[in-house]
Amino acid sequence: MDLPLLISIVAVAIHAGTSLVYASVGEIFTERSGILNLGVEGMMIMGAVTAFATAVHTGSLAAALMAAMAVGGALALIHAFLTISLRADQVVSGLALTIFGVGLASFLGQRLGHGGKTLVGVVGPRFRPVAIPGLSDIPVIGDALFNQDLMVYAMYLLVPIAAYFIYRTRPGLHLRAVGENPGTADALGIGVYRSRYLYTVLGGMLVALGGAHLSLSYTPGWTDGLTGGRGWIAIALVIFALWNPYRALLGALLFGGVNAIQFRLQAMGATIPAPFLNMLPYLFTILVLTLVTVYEKTSKRVGAPAALGLPYVRGERTG
Repeated sequence: MDLPLLISIVAVAIHAGTSLVYASVGEIFTERSGILNLGVEGMMIMGAVTAFATAVHTGSLAAALMAAMAVGGALALIHAFLTISLRADQVVSGLALTIFGVGLASFLGQRLGHGGKTLVGVVGPRFRPVAIPGLSDIPVIGDALFNQDLMVYAMYLLVPIAAYFIYRTRPGLHLRAVGENPGTADALGIGVYRSRYLYTVLGGMLVALGGAHLSLSYTPGWTDGLTGGRGWIAIALVIFALWNPYRALLGALLFGGVNAIQFRLQAMGATIPAPFLNMLPYLFTILVLTLVTVYEKTSKRVGAPAALGLPYVRGERTG
């Protein structure tokens, strides 16, 4: 493989993986607090349609991102209310959120118009690559890493900030304590309910930003099923990452890299059937997830937060 082609694949991998990084980091925050949210796909696609519709109607990308975050946070708040306050089953609530989000996004995408047109086929504002002077001129990696859009650059900052917060700050320690043993955290004066609400909503906002990146940058525009199952991939990446933002970044880039390679193979006229090539990123994700699961069992590494998926009632044991 020649160097220009390799650089091109790396650039596409970063671009393709950005939405997954936002969604995965958001889900990491949520699950670290002990709340399992399987509504990522629904929140992602709602973030995508909301961001694109807002960008088309207002012409403002900043407004589009804020609207997407507001919608993602609102959907996550519904999930938080059902699972934290009403102690509903977290799996059922998350699945319902996905079904609701996908259906509502399809409905809105067909009916929210601009100038008499539906959103499908409308060309609106989008994030475009912005080369960083100096850094983009670095040999080999410069163009791939530093000739991206602003959401990619924000993703570069998000991962180390999230990791530092979770592992190096007192609020991050409280977050992990709530997810591991909420009873003990409560006894130490940490607000379990408050923390779970906060990080569930924060997670939803980040997930929606992942959807916004799809409709405003990666594949600008709106079509039904725009996310293409990326919400489920993000949930799988959280497990692959062992709830670590840096590992989530690695998993997202691997997914993006396989995605880029299959596009290149199709462009080169490979005789492999296109549907099989389209499956490659998802097959790769399943393979990696299986290997990680086996590795966890054989190495006895610490995996999911101990209280993940368990409702907390003050004064009752959660184990």
